[in-house]
Amino acid sequence: MLSKVYSYGLKGLEGYPIEIEVDIHHGMPTYDIVGLADAAIKESKERVRSALKNNGFQYPVAATVVNLAPADTKKEGSCYDLPIAVGILAATSQLASTTVKDYIILGELSLNGELRKINGILPMLISARQQGATKAIVPLGNAEELQYIEGMQIYALSNLVEVTQLLGNTEKYQPVALKHWNSSTDNVYSADCDMKYIKGQFAAKRAMEIAVAGGHNILLIGPPGAGKTMLARAVPSIMPDLTFDEALEIAKIHSIAGTLDGFVDRRPFRSPHHTASAVSLTGGGSKSRPGEISLAHNGVLFLDELPEYPRHTLETLRQPLEDGVITVARSALTVTYPANFMLVASMNPCPCGNYGSSTQVCKCSASQIHNYLSKLSGPLLDRIDLHVEVDSVDYKDLQTEQLSESSDTVRQRVNVARSIQTQRLKDVAHIHCNAHMGNAEIKKYCKLDNRSSQLLEDSFRKLNLSARAYNRILKVARTIADLDQQQDISVQHIAEALQYRSLDRKYRA
Repeated sequence: MLSKVYSYGLKGLEGYPIEIEVDIHHGMPTYDIVGLADAAIKESKERVRSALKNNGFQYPVAATVVNLAPADTKKEGSCYDLPIAVGILAATSQLASTTVKDYIILGELSLNGELRKINGILPMLISARQQGATKAIVPLGNAEELQYIEGMQIYALSNLVEVTQLLGNTEKYQPVALKHWNSSTDNVYSADCDMKYIKGQFAAKRAMEIAVAGGHNILLIGPPGAGKTMLARAVPSIMPDLTFDEALEIAKIHSIAGTLDGFVDRRPFRSPHHTASAVSLTGGGSKSRPGEISLAHNGVLFLDELPEYPRHTLETLRQPLEDGVITVARSALTVTYPANFMLVASMNPCPCGNYGSSTQVCKCSASQIHNYLSKLSGPLLDRIDLHVEVDSVDYKDLQTEQLSESSDTVRQRVNVARSIQTQRLKDVAHIHCNAHMGNAEIKKYCKLDNRSSQLLEDSFRKLNLSARAYNRILKVARTIADLDQQQDISVQHIAEALQYRSLDRKYRA
């Protein structure tokens, strides 16, 4: 007898329908899976067999063929255990097949029939809903991340017996309760990461506020112990409020990576070690999984001690920093992941760390400093909007009991600036902050008066800036004007934006 069960597969962030056909007929007891199944799916035979027998069902002693359609697309993972088991039960008349066709079924089976949590279920069910599916059966462990999918009845069950009871029209099971998004939990951060506990460094904190307000990349340069890492770790506490659409994008990526715990309530902060490989940053591997830059989407990627990363690894960041996406191309699969992150990087100015310090003496030779700084290419530095010098903190600043501005205060200004940008760019798709503006938006929203234009022209020639640096200066100046709640960019906004490029000239000389 033939049965059909409907499930979903995943390609990048998009799900696609899979039809699982189970045909059982008289003949030698064999079990074949066709349709480009990977090793995990082929191993489902023993998991399904044990789950059926341990729950009182009959495993067919006959020729069994399982087809995963479309047959020309590679299928991966253990999420097809449950639909294959349901297909076998329907094909052997142990389960009424009339209701099976109404559900999208996903889940991994243990040997005793329990359903185990699977990765990537959120983007699969979102795609299923968009393509007209109205009901789904999933493992109980995935329930929390699916509470925000509207227009779909999702039944989160714990074992195979419950699945058969639901498909047998038992009404004792209720779908996952729908929740409404509330971003208030995004304000909860560790007290140690509050900006008010950072002593001194007023110029660096101002630069950090500008960077966050406009979504700009920032590089902190200074001696060891100056507070660069502490500044970077305070960034999440002043990030703008997370919207539901942003949270959903983050959740989909982390669901695929298997790092999603419940649902997203804050922007991601990723800090890979400098020994991280290029693949771990950009994504890839045999299954083309998302890397650190995609896991940092709509959040922060912090690279501490930037020159310590292999140059090849850093150069892989150039394209995603410009485009906001990363295309992972492998022989079997090519997928595109979003990678719209804010880069926060820190570095010492030389191997000993004291070059340019007002309190310490640098012991490095000119060639050592040059070799150290040459690990960072000009094109990469061009893509970092703000270069900020962080000097050692004075003892008086450390001793004072007076606290600086709190993160909540700074965050309020950032939210105001972001709301101005959101309103301005509301008619431009996929652009929500100044850092992501293209040439058309720069020309329209970054107009300069004569004084500002003259200052920028003089600085452009004197600092030998690139065209990319010119555009980024305009975008930073636009953000500074937004923080001042000014409609037009004035000469002081250009002047402040320019000071964050002068260090570029100093350290690359």
